[in-house]
Amino acid sequence: MCAYVLVAEDDVKQAELVRRYLEREGHSVLVVHDGRAAIDEARGREPDLVVLDVMMPKADGLDVCRVIRAESDVPVLMLTARATEDDLLVGLDLGADDYVTKPYSPRELMARVRTLLRRARRSRDPGETLKVGDLLVDPARHLVSVAGGPVDCTPAEFRILETLAAQPERVFTRAQLLEEVHGFDRFITRRTVDVHMLNLRKKIEPDPRRPTRILTVYGVGYKLTDGSG
Repeated sequence: MCAYVLVAEDDVKQAELVRRYLEREGHSVLVVHDGRAAIDEARGREPDLVVLDVMMPKADGLDVCRVIRAESDVPVLMLTARATEDDLLVGLDLGADDYVTKPYSPRELMARVRTLLRRARRSRDPGETLKVGDLLVDPARHLVSVAGGPVDCTPAEFRILETLAAQPERVFTRAQLLEEVHGFDRFITRRTVDVHMLNLRKKIEPDPRRPTRILTVYGVGYKLTDGSG
């Protein structure tokens, strides 16, 4: 899901790094460098996510979080160099959804961004049925069907299908799908995704050897189509 992300970070180089990684994932990004501007922008055009540095001029991140949370339920991901338990608890008590401590891995930051956006999307549309061609994915009832016939999926297969069906035609890398299914389990390899895809094709493709629904984008990953091609 492409989102509008507000990044409030007074370190210009750090802000630019976060912007590049967010835009690489298809998000629209606005960067501001002080707390006052963050509040104004959050009020002017409500973002889908706020990435908020704690130490900023004019208003620090904790004050910004307090104002945002009083007016909106937008997810807030805080960045901080202050990693004591008390510091983290203050931010969480003010309504921050997650914390990343500096220095951080950009990959970890993007994974947490995806988690917060996914959680927000599901909370907005808890019962939304996803339809791609004659494939139906019902998250509320944890059901899958093709042309009206039920499909028996494992929990991991279901999460992959739900992810793909939420954004048909979008190409997902194996790493992105792996995070959806297994989180950060370092003992699970990307080859696991290929095994899931093989099993899913056996269940939803008319001819698994010539798939028309779950397509491989060589060198990148997988995407879900309506099967008409």
